Amino acid sequence: MMSAVLCLFTTLGGYVLTSALLLKFPNLLHRRKQHKFRCRHISHRGGAGENLENTMAAFQHAIDLGTDMLELDCHLTKDEQVVVSHDGNLKRSTGVNANISDLNYCDLPPYLCQLDVTFEKDCCCKGGEDKHIPLLKDVFEAFPGTPINIDIKENNNVLVKKVSALVKEYNREHLTVWGNADYDIVQKCHKENCGIPLLFSFQRVLLLVGLFYTGLLPFVPLREQFLEIPMPSIIMKLKDPSKMSRSHKFVVWLADALIMRKSLFDHLTARGIQVYIWVLNNEEEYKRAFDLGATGVMTDFPSRLKEFLEKCSH
Repeated sequence: MMSAVLCLFTTLGGYVLTSALLLKFPNLLHRRKQHKFRCRHISHRGGAGENLENTMAAFQHAIDLGTDMLELDCHLTKDEQVVVSHDGNLKRSTGVNANISDLNYCDLPPYLCQLDVTFEKDCCCKGGEDKHIPLLKDVFEAFPGTPINIDIKENNNVLVKKVSALVKEYNREHLTVWGNADYDIVQKCHKENCGIPLLFSFQRVLLLVGLFYTGLLPFVPLREQFLEIPMPSIIMKLKDPSKMSRSHKFVVWLADALIMRKSLFDHLTARGIQVYIWVLNNEEEYKRAFDLGATGVMTDFPSRLKEFLEKCSH
């Protein structure tokens, strides 16, 4: 009996030590993933707090500020044009209750004069002259050397194929990352073009966290190259805490405590997996993300993030 217990503890101890060693030095087992870009400053929808989201004006403003990456969303029109828009239904952004998939590109209405900033409570962005929903190819043509993060918003085979074809046409496989929180969409993306780097889906994030806490993560190969996750604590900023139940607050706290782990981010970074945290809009949030080891931060206010990074570099 004693020998069996000793064997168990010896085996368990060996597993824990090996896991801890490989967590710290994953390249002993895995080849580090290589990328053509490494991004710290990422403009969410082009910077939805400073220009109307997902417009060419927003993208140009972010580029002029020196952003490292543009984040945008894609849908497919009735005439199979890939457009840059977050919502599939246009009610919120244009005031017209119609789906993009039901309209030809030439019939898409313009954006409203001002839009709510999703991740900034009680904040609206007033737009300028550009209220036009752009084509993805317009963005590729205008910013040929800029990394672009594409959220495929529909589980649509044609959309995936069209985006892949555009990425190939503009020779952007080395400057693009794509995916969605939905596992099925990410699977289709990978099957369609395994040469475009992938984002983790929500299901794979849950698996990642499970592997991390069981000590199995250092032993498991990962095909994704980018972890793009929210900072759960920002939910407290977006909602009225007095209207949240204790259980809701606990879930937010637990999610934040489990996911926002420096040792996890450091391990992924050592494996060449970039970690992007969204959507952060103030200095306190920026600092926390980078202190935790995030590669980059996604923001609605590219000017604020630029100022923060410049201050930190001095």
